[in-house]
Amino acid sequence: MRRHMTVQTPGLRDYPELARVWEASVRATHDFLPDSYICLLRELLLSQYLDAVMLICCKDTRQRVHGFAGVAGGRVEMLFIDPEMRGQGLGSRLLRVAIDELHAEQLDVNEQNAQALGFYLRQGFEVVGRSETDGMGQPYPLLHMRLIRTQSARTG
Repeated sequence: MRRHMTVQTPGLRDYPELARVWEASVRATHDFLPDSYICLLRELLLSQYLDAVMLICCKDTRQRVHGFAGVAGGRVEMLFIDPEMRGQGLGSRLLRVAIDELHAEQLDVNEQNAQALGFYLRQGFEVVGRSETDGMGQPYPLLHMRLIRTQSARTG
């Protein structure tokens, strides 16, 4: 059953729900990360990362968060969907808002996260570079991606 979702800006009271969605999503898609690193990243998410981006989220009619994105400096810095809600268009919807309203045209994705890479390629991004390590210098390669602008978008 598809639930009615709204895209809105979360508040500080939503941070525990954002962290819940983040952790569930990471554990479902980042099987290459050790548990200790996921726990460290969760602490950084709550103490630093969420405050460093413009956040948008999808909430149902009961105001439960099912996905969120964070944008800073024209980049999608995070996009996470509750695993139970995957395949229902929430990621595409959040990404469209990030692109259309927050002007995000770049992002990085873990090279080992094939599902996310495929999603971004289907959404019109292309790989433009690669780093051997993640943002914390750990051996989890990142692919740098940019939105492909169509001819009509460039001339219009």
